[in-house]
Amino acid sequence: MAVSVDLVLPCYNPPAGWVTNLAQRVARATELIPQVQLHVIVVNDGSARGVSAADVDLLARLLPGSRYLTYPQNRGKGYALRYGVQQAQHQLCLFTDIDFPYEETSVAAVLEALLAGADVAVGARNTQYYEQVPRGRIIISKLLRHSTRYLLGLAVSDTQCGLKGFNQRGREVFLATTIDRYLFDLEFIFLASRPAARLRVQPVPVQLKPGIVFSRMSPQVLLTEGGSFLKLLLSRLT
Repeated sequence: MAVSVDLVLPCYNPPAGWVTNLAQRVARATELIPQVQLHVIVVNDGSARGVSAADVDLLARLLPGSRYLTYPQNRGKGYALRYGVQQAQHQLCLFTDIDFPYEETSVAAVLEALLAGADVAVGARNTQYYEQVPRGRIIISKLLRHSTRYLLGLAVSDTQCGLKGFNQRGREVFLATTIDRYLFDLEFIFLASRPAARLRVQPVPVQLKPGIVFSRMSPQVLLTEGGSFLKLLLSRLT
């Protein structure tokens, strides 16, 4: 019998053809790990463009049983994922971005880690990642990697990879996060890594697809996330 896994995908101003691409990627991932049945949950995070009624209809046709959730105002990826994970109904849950930026083999590897007993499976990107992102994101990513290891004392240095999964115990911790935007991943791993959580957190090497384009981060977002990081650091010290 196949293991049911909820696949939660935040969606904000997606590119043209996103529904067809998503259906193809889900089909490919299922081929690689046939013992898993993926149940898709798309969360429209207040998109201003890119999501039409025709897209929603196509989603229902190409991915029968999928769920489409929406709300009017953009709240951030962390908020969108908590909104979707709250609706998850199965023992295992996986999340990534709507454009499926990681190779399907990487998705399968994260799922296999969960099936093998990890409470939380965390995608860990290789150096190729830095060849495909804006310079600002490279600086932020490397600063975060050093900070998580030396200031927060986390064993998992790459907390920002957009491919993660967890079981019911990990889900409880994920839903306890409060950050709505960029650093929700860091908060999740920070909470999951605490001794009191008693969770097995396992990094899984993953591969980014070629040609993926990442957006630049605005100064306002950087300022907000800097404050979020300081709050996490202070919570460790208290």
